[in-house]
Amino acid sequence: QVQLVESGGGLVQTGGSLRLSCAASGRTFNRCAMGWFRQAPGKEREFVAGISWSGGSTYYADSVKGRFTISRDNAKNTGNLQMNSLKPENTAVYYCAARQSLSQQIEVASDDYRYWGQGTQVTVAS
Repeated sequence: QVQLVESGGGLVQTGGSLRLSCAASGRTFNRCAMGWFRQAPGKEREFVAGISWSGGSTYYADSVKGRFTISRDNAKNTGNLQMNSLKPENTAVYYCAARQSLSQQIEVASDDYRYWGQGTQVTVAS
């Protein structure tokens, strides 16, 4: 069992940066792939970025590639999403998710992730 808690959301101006964190509890986090998803009002939840259990593989949605960076520290049971050059369309609730996997392949479907945090709001003002 893995419990996830996100933090770091808030209000930022267009072009600004935020760093989201995901604190995990449970002894199996270091055997889990991790992903960040977001859901804007009236829209479906969408994949943002993912990282393999070892950190050796990452994958990004095209819309955030080059601006967002996903990372993890298994020794500290944490994951992060550094978001730069933020745009109003990035406004959403951001969720941290995890799935038990020792593969380097990153899954982008939310149904593939078993564990979810409660979400943190990110608002980008224009």
